[in-house]
Amino acid sequence: MVRTIGVLTGGGDCPGLNAVIRAVVKAAVGKYGLNMIGIEDGYRGLIENRARPLGLSDVSGILPRGGTVLGTSNRDNPFRYMIEGEARDVSDSVISHARELNIEVLISIGGDGTLSIAHELSLKGLSVIGVPKTIDNDLLETDLTFGFDTAVATATEAIDRLHTTAESHHRVMILEVMGRNAGWIALTAGLSGGADCILIPEIPYNLEKVIAKVAERNRTGKKFSIVVVAEGVHEGEAPVGKQVDDPDCPIRLGGVGNVIGEQIERMSGVETRVTVLGHLQRGGSPTAFDRMLGTRFGVHAVELVVEGKFNQMVRLQGQLVNSVPLGNAIKKQKLVPPNCDLVKTARALGVCLG
Repeated sequence: MVRTIGVLTGGGDCPGLNAVIRAVVKAAVGKYGLNMIGIEDGYRGLIENRARPLGLSDVSGILPRGGTVLGTSNRDNPFRYMIEGEARDVSDSVISHARELNIEVLISIGGDGTLSIAHELSLKGLSVIGVPKTIDNDLLETDLTFGFDTAVATATEAIDRLHTTAESHHRVMILEVMGRNAGWIALTAGLSGGADCILIPEIPYNLEKVIAKVAERNRTGKKFSIVVVAEGVHEGEAPVGKQVDDPDCPIRLGGVGNVIGEQIERMSGVETRVTVLGHLQRGGSPTAFDRMLGTRFGVHAVELVVEGKFNQMVRLQGQLVNSVPLGNAIKKQKLVPPNCDLVKTARALGVCLG
């Protein structure tokens, strides 16, 4: 029987991570009497051999907190770890450090990058369980990831607030939200907030159609428009962003809202303002839904360990939490299908999708 479990949080932070950590510790320690080891700062902690025991007192009161009490990192892939400007494979050290800590199973909480690393480690002999986390909701094999609901709630509240000032000043208000390749946040929040235009990476946009929508609203007496833009949209060119020294993510997205805003104002003559929501979507207290989903995921991850079902990813399928082989979940990203129900709903409401 497994006696010691390790847990880490990798990739970008998001609301609900602490709910998972709490559930894992309470189930493993409180129900099964197992030992828990918390890895600090994602895979960097295993690379540098930084970890600490986790007991019930360590997770007391963390359920409503955003972020992660373990810390995280999205730049420390042990299979391509940067040392003196050179990418090196230090995965053997990671597995060695896990064994030194007596970790028999590693619960890895993260998105496609974090879980892809977990899968590679499993192929080298380390037993793992994946827990799907991403505000983008772009992981295969699970209906929802925790963090998404909170991000959508934050973006929807921003749209609600922009409505009042847009209407008062007869402006076009643009809200740029996260979404490198997947437009789930933009589409869901845009529909929930009553946006007039929603631009997502999966549907190439034509700026002239956006201008036409703004003009149509002006003609019918609606002297303002709300445009929601995912950060990864582009009009036949590379996404807007800046080059960074990161082999896994060489372009840091951001700023496409300002580009589109300038174009709309110049071409339509309507005063346009841009709000970039940025990391506000990642921060703050998780919604009740994300707290519950994270809690259910954490408990089920421990149940899989106890049952000896390794190299699995927990998932939400309908109303049930179950699991799927980890390798199946990382084959590709879950993008918005151009003819899905949400897209059809948007079109039926007259929303411009570019």
